Amino acid sequence: MAQQQELKRDLKNRHVQLIAIGGTIGTGLFLGAGKAIQLAGPSIILAYLVVGTALFFVMRALGEMLLSNAGYQSFTDFAVDYIGPWAAYVTGWTYWFCWIMTAMADIIAVGVYVQYWFNIPQWIPAIVCLILLLGLNLLTVKLFGELEFWFALIKVITILALIIVGIVLLIIGFKTHTGTVSVKNLWLNGGLFPNGITGFLLSFQMVVFAFVGVELVGVSAAETANPEKNIPSAINKIPLRILFFYVGALLIILSINPWNQLNASSSPFVTTFSLVAIPVAAGIINFVVLTSAASACNSGLFSTSRILYNLSQHHEAPARLGKLNKNRVPSNALLLSAVVLSLGALLSKLIPGQAFGIVTTISAICFIWVWSIILISHSRYLKKRPDLRKKSIFKAPFAPFINYLVLAFFGFILTIMAIAEETRTALLLTPVWFVLLFILYYIRRKNESNP
Repeated sequence: MAQQQELKRDLKNRHVQLIAIGGTIGTGLFLGAGKAIQLAGPSIILAYLVVGTALFFVMRALGEMLLSNAGYQSFTDFAVDYIGPWAAYVTGWTYWFCWIMTAMADIIAVGVYVQYWFNIPQWIPAIVCLILLLGLNLLTVKLFGELEFWFALIKVITILALIIVGIVLLIIGFKTHTGTVSVKNLWLNGGLFPNGITGFLLSFQMVVFAFVGVELVGVSAAETANPEKNIPSAINKIPLRILFFYVGALLIILSINPWNQLNASSSPFVTTFSLVAIPVAAGIINFVVLTSAASACNSGLFSTSRILYNLSQHHEAPARLGKLNKNRVPSNALLLSAVVLSLGALLSKLIPGQAFGIVTTISAICFIWVWSIILISHSRYLKKRPDLRKKSIFKAPFAPFINYLVLAFFGFILTIMAIAEETRTALLLTPVWFVLLFILYYIRRKNESNP
């Protein structure tokens, strides 16, 4: 019975590796890169490097914390020990909210992408996809791992194909209707910073959103076979993935297309493949973006259900959300997340023009909170448990100095969001969520102390 009440460690090394890749390649790259390029020009590559480096240190801190205690299943566990119960409560529910918001946009996107081939109402494929993913997630965690493995593999193959095609075009000096394919396109048309430092800084919001999900390696820790080996391996490969998938892909895209020829509202991947005269380019990339959106929704279902399960284990959510089915999957938590996602799909349909921008900004802000809690927990762990630090098999480098530096960087990004008109409204709305959580937390604690 005790074993039945524990999550099953059924994710293998290849699952963890591809979950890590899927977490660092999402709709933020495939869809959001167009808008980010229009803001920053070629300097967008530097923006991805800066944010990616910061998040690598967040992940190293997360890895060390998870491996410091075999009982830790998620970042909410060590937040309790090193910050307090309130931090676990607020962060757990905020993480759930982050992924719900992100998955809402992605499930609607599935419906939009299917309309490319079939003239049917977009809510039909959206709901069908949600039901299918829910059914597969209810069966076994191994199926989640398999889904993410193949979803991520499609993304990898697409970006690899783009890079190979781009290198060939660079070598032969291929000519498109926008000019000759050349690395000179990176500094022509206004240089590396065509819109100045302002455009570069304004791109950070979309760049942060592009990295949403990088911490999924940590969320999957409780269901990972041999976490001492697999989690460090996945985290240490993040810099190479950033260089290859983000920097490599963007270098090729901006060499083929002058930055000012790309449309902010469309995928630069679609535009690039169309320019190289591949007849079925639009259909191929539409399929890739469709699988990317389905992958994000799949990750959303997985992560939100595990966070609800974890909150239930700490009595911060109803006990029924901690119930596991016969496959040791948190079925009630999965069902609740799916129901909320279906309601969100309806809301997203009502405000399609504004939904994506609002959702991505709020999601980015909430993820910055989660990443900050990880860094703060790690800094307190270093002070309170030097004995564990000495025995650590996966020490985070340059700590605690780097923790404070990254936290300052996150504060800087939030300041930029407050200044920018497009993100200011969402930034001002987001504190309502945190105020609500703090009120609910203190009401709950008061009721517990006065039964």
